[in-house]
Amino acid sequence: MENPRFVHLRLHSEYSISDGIARIKAACAKAAQDMMPALALTDLGNVFGMVKFYQAARSHGLKPVIGCDVWISGERVDQPSRLLLLVQSRAGYLRLCSWLTRAYLENQQRGRAELRRDWFAEDGTDGLIALSGGPMGDVGEALLAGNDAAAQSNAQRWAQLFADRYYLEVQRSGQANAEALVRQTVGVASQLRLPVVATHPIQFLSREEFLAHEARVCISEGYVLSDQRRPRLYSEEQYFKTQAEMAELFSDLPQALENSVEIARRCSFVLELGKPQLPQFPTPGDIPLEAYLSQQAAAGLEDRLAQLYPDPAERAEALPRYRERLEFEIETIVQMGFPGYFLIVADFINWAKNNGVPVGPGRGSGAGSLVAYSLGITDLDP
Repeated sequence: MENPRFVHLRLHSEYSISDGIARIKAACAKAAQDMMPALALTDLGNVFGMVKFYQAARSHGLKPVIGCDVWISGERVDQPSRLLLLVQSRAGYLRLCSWLTRAYLENQQRGRAELRRDWFAEDGTDGLIALSGGPMGDVGEALLAGNDAAAQSNAQRWAQLFADRYYLEVQRSGQANAEALVRQTVGVASQLRLPVVATHPIQFLSREEFLAHEARVCISEGYVLSDQRRPRLYSEEQYFKTQAEMAELFSDLPQALENSVEIARRCSFVLELGKPQLPQFPTPGDIPLEAYLSQQAAAGLEDRLAQLYPDPAERAEALPRYRERLEFEIETIVQMGFPGYFLIVADFINWAKNNGVPVGPGRGSGAGSLVAYSLGITDLDP
């Protein structure tokens, strides 16, 4: 389609666990069938489906947009708000990964990995586009509570953090008070001169899957479908709507539709696949990885030989054999570009051993490696 009318920027797949059941490959096929140029994956609190989605989107001729629907800690533990973050560049992707990791390690609340507002100011937001979160964002929540001043204050704060990269979301997905919220959000956007974007929260692909989605939510929350008192947070309208359906739904707000396409254009993150992506292993004094691996392996070998050969004469006789093999292995590891890999594995294996976490004796090709034995990765003398 030469002039696309709409791009979906909100998709909760099966990787959102109880919050979505949309299959990634099927979602990409549906977007391609509707001639959408792009599609975003924005699972709740994680990017676990990113690689699968990226590959599926590319195979269907779609531009993959990576994002995440994140929780933002509120003043009360049980009242987090939501914000939608979309990746523009590699810098933005790394920043998002860092925040999610930090949230899981430092700020889990009742099973939710929540981001703190002050992290955005501390780390900067370059490479990310933020969407307000619709009725679940702090702007939408304030408007629904009748607090227009708080809504404007929240919107201004996010707009300052995400300069020219913050959009107010409008949704018509069958939720209560949706129409009133759209009018109020557009009013805030007009007063603050902020752009609005139409989004649609996809939890499943077809209207017929609504009941299956409700069943999954009930399993997660401990309810039964027939319970009249259970909270009903979703509507049967939250299926994968076509561009034509969205254009009809927001015919009064054409700019909001156009902004969904514009946001997709602004996101240009390229994911490099097919080659190992190892973290940089920190070495003392910035010693090259190759030299540090050699030092650690040599020191570890001395400790191992002291245990194997308590007699100094026997140890001296065996040493040349071991040292020759160790040097050969290190040379091979360096040639293959894996010194960091061995150091990383040794780091967490030895941490486990020192902290009472059971580990195996080693298996696979690594079990026949003298370097692995010297570094403490395995306990098998090859």
